[in-house]
Amino acid sequence: MSIEKTVARLRDLAAGRRPKIAVILGSGWQTFTGRIDDPLEIPYAALPALPDVSVGGHASRLVLGRIGSREVAVLAGRQHAYETGRADGMKAALGTLAAFGVTTLVQTNAAASIVEAMRPGALMLIKDHLNMVQASPLVDERDNRRFVDLANAYDAGLRDAARNAAAATGMPLHEGVYAWVMGPQFETPAEIRMLRLLGADVVGMSTVPETIIARHLGLRVLALSLITNMGCGLAGEALGHEHTLAVARNEGERATRLLAAVIGALESVAT
Repeated sequence: MSIEKTVARLRDLAAGRRPKIAVILGSGWQTFTGRIDDPLEIPYAALPALPDVSVGGHASRLVLGRIGSREVAVLAGRQHAYETGRADGMKAALGTLAAFGVTTLVQTNAAASIVEAMRPGALMLIKDHLNMVQASPLVDERDNRRFVDLANAYDAGLRDAARNAAAATGMPLHEGVYAWVMGPQFETPAEIRMLRLLGADVVGMSTVPETIIARHLGLRVLALSLITNMGCGLAGEALGHEHTLAVARNEGERATRLLAAVIGALESVAT
């Protein structure tokens, strides 16, 4: 189904709600939906332009509601490139939300730290990224808008607001560079050493394609990482998705508390 038809269906289901902020929930962030006031849940299956999601810890529903006075559209789950081999899994979903009136995208993810200063449980504001996959969700675009400028991919004004919100809550918030790798396998110790040399602070398997899509659509982007483990070879733990989810469950409440505070702080800067 086309984005246009999906937007029409969403308008029918949304009962007059018109959020300007969309949120993508990654692993460890799903409990955020419990903080939404007056929630309206719509399964992805009811909105055909939204993706099929096959990753544990990711739901498949859109939740419309409010955080404080700010209306939000929350995507509880994303499709990852490793599910299909393509980087454009969230393209139609974000295109739908942009056409619905969303102007700001807030992303969350679980990531591995490759710097000693950030241990499991830490939270990091993404200031830039490394597209290690060198894949793009824009390969099928045909006009010159596909040449997206990513100099300010993670909006400076939104990052200022996030830092202020974290300071107001007394919650430490690191800031750094996110490296995107394809997955689903975890990195080798040699790859972690390479990423550290290239300037990455954390590594994960999402977020970058959605940032590229969002910037192509003209959306402002803010992104937060929850550190669930140290990179391979940096600690004595065995890595696996169940380990990621276990740490995320332990730290998710604190992470979602920060996310709610951040969204509240965006009211003065999100348009």
